[in-house]
Amino acid sequence: MAQQSLARKQVRPHTRRGVPHPMKDAPIEIVEYQLHWPAEFEREQAAISQALAPWLVATPEHIGSTAVPGLAAKPVIDIMAPVASLDGSIGCLAAATRIGYVHFPYKPDLMHWFCKPSPEHRTHHLHLVPANSRLWVERLAFRNALRSSEKLRMEYQELKCKLAEKHRGDREAYTEAKSPFIQRVVRTSFGGGNSAA
Repeated sequence: MAQQSLARKQVRPHTRRGVPHPMKDAPIEIVEYQLHWPAEFEREQAAISQALAPWLVATPEHIGSTAVPGLAAKPVIDIMAPVASLDGSIGCLAAATRIGYVHFPYKPDLMHWFCKPSPEHRTHHLHLVPANSRLWVERLAFRNALRSSEKLRMEYQELKCKLAEKHRGDREAYTEAKSPFIQRVVRTSFGGGNSAA
């Protein structure tokens, strides 16, 4: 079944606080939920588990909107893989490139981040995150909250589509504008406090 585009953005150079960034963004495209996404995750989970086995301390998790049945999403499979520490998993950077990932220092104090096959055309994101860190726990909590609440799913989907239209030329603004919703859901899950997500 052909994917139905819900919102698009034009490609533009990635920026941080108005400064051009060397990684060029892929265009944002939000599509209806696709039934094959879980199978795509499982295939990639197996490849990552084998290639990064020396550094992984548990099973990689499917996160992001493609991990939530019924939720419209960018057609990019987000995978969060647990490591003991960031310093102790530097070897993953070379190992991940051998299965097609491109490393980029996005939030390097929190994770090792990769995309595949390239920044301009992404099918997968890989986040290597210390197991049981605040970010690890909060991302799973947010995913699980969306999975368990149709009301939250619909609210988040409406927000994403609206922001994709509003920030058509600014991927950074799109991501930042979702943060209050994510933080609110995480705070509700844990009974208050600030979020690292």
